[in-house]
Amino acid sequence: MKTITANDVVQSEGERSIETKRRNAIKGAFFSEFIDMFDIYLPVVVLSPVLGFFQPPHLSTGTETILASLVFITTLLGRPVGALLFGMIADRIGRRKASIWSVTGFGVVTLLIALLPGYQSIGLASYWLLVLLRFVDGIFLGGGYTGAMPLAIEYSKKEQRGFVGGFIIAGFPAAYVTINLVAMLMFTLFPLNGMNSPYAQWGWRVPFVLGAALAGVLATYYVRKVAESEIWQSETADKAAQAEKLPLTDLIRGKSGRNLLQVLVMMTGFWLTQNIVTIFLPTGLLVKTLHLSGFQMASTLMITYFVLFFSYIGSGLIAQRIGRRRFFVIVGPLIATVGAALLYVLANVDGLSLTAIILLVCVLAVLVTSPWGVIVTYINERFVTDVRATGFGVGFSLSVIIPSFYAFYMNWLSAFMPLRMTAVALLCLGGLIGMVGALIGPETKDVDF
Repeated sequence: MKTITANDVVQSEGERSIETKRRNAIKGAFFSEFIDMFDIYLPVVVLSPVLGFFQPPHLSTGTETILASLVFITTLLGRPVGALLFGMIADRIGRRKASIWSVTGFGVVTLLIALLPGYQSIGLASYWLLVLLRFVDGIFLGGGYTGAMPLAIEYSKKEQRGFVGGFIIAGFPAAYVTINLVAMLMFTLFPLNGMNSPYAQWGWRVPFVLGAALAGVLATYYVRKVAESEIWQSETADKAAQAEKLPLTDLIRGKSGRNLLQVLVMMTGFWLTQNIVTIFLPTGLLVKTLHLSGFQMASTLMITYFVLFFSYIGSGLIAQRIGRRRFFVIVGPLIATVGAALLYVLANVDGLSLTAIILLVCVLAVLVTSPWGVIVTYINERFVTDVRATGFGVGFSLSVIIPSFYAFYMNWLSAFMPLRMTAVALLCLGGLIGMVGALIGPETKDVDF
């Protein structure tokens, strides 16, 4: 009979402690992504019908479109700023503190948006306050995942990083489904009928208050449940040396600088393909080309995002088995060929039934967005611990800027081809850029932290 020693007991307790820390960090990263995406889609889903509440009446259609786009774009522009700022905080003073500060920040800002008066009260200042707060919100949102995701990946076992990365990013489709369910409930409880109706006056505020409350819960969770990354702590044990470190300088020179450039190239391609599916597909294709009703479009997107929750996890598991670089190199050309063909069918074949449209959209979305189940893990593996949070945040967020102007590229391409084909061309281009970006980088699944 084996004798159980005091060392065995201590080792067992230590293993349980590490497992608890691991689970808490992974759950924290998932909910950070969930709340991040919940907040990102609030103006798209909840505010879009009532942006007139913040604007002068009788604006031209072109002016309304520009003002509406600014509310969304300013948030995206704030994300790289937040990723850089909070990435440096995470690398210098800890992933946990960066997560707590950023989550608290976007909770406060989201609550301030819920309290904004309308145009009738303070004039055009109402709209500009909304835009300013969304920009500041973007800064805090950009920092939210910059600390949380490296922290979770650093706690993960090497052989489970693929699943963890896919599970974390699955918070995105979960948030999309949730915000749409919340919006549908608000529209039911508070009818929308002009700018003086219950929804326009205060019904839209409820989801923003909910978003702020969720941020408060997440911040409390990190304070009480999530421990600092032990890998980061071991790498930064020399506090005097750490105080002299400048993560940004370390990031943009030498090997880390080359790694960042490679990640930016790859991510530019995959952001472009992502935008075609998540932004152009619902707003430009399903409504304007296929003429789906509001209910039909909502049903199509809800089913699609429900499927994406599981496909992201599946992508992470597949890439863990075959290699992350190999996954990108295979999927990039598939997006450029099979994905482009599916988009072509949706844009050009007349008489498709709703069932056929839902099936095609689901298959297209699963294929085109599959790299995102792998990206979180891959980018974290591309950087050493000293600059991992900054590298992940900047590589993930800075690369979104060029693809965000996809509508302008479609307009330019329309001079050479039918407008319906421009999205197909961009999907091909994005898939190939993503593949090239992956090819110039190494395999990472066996990287040790």
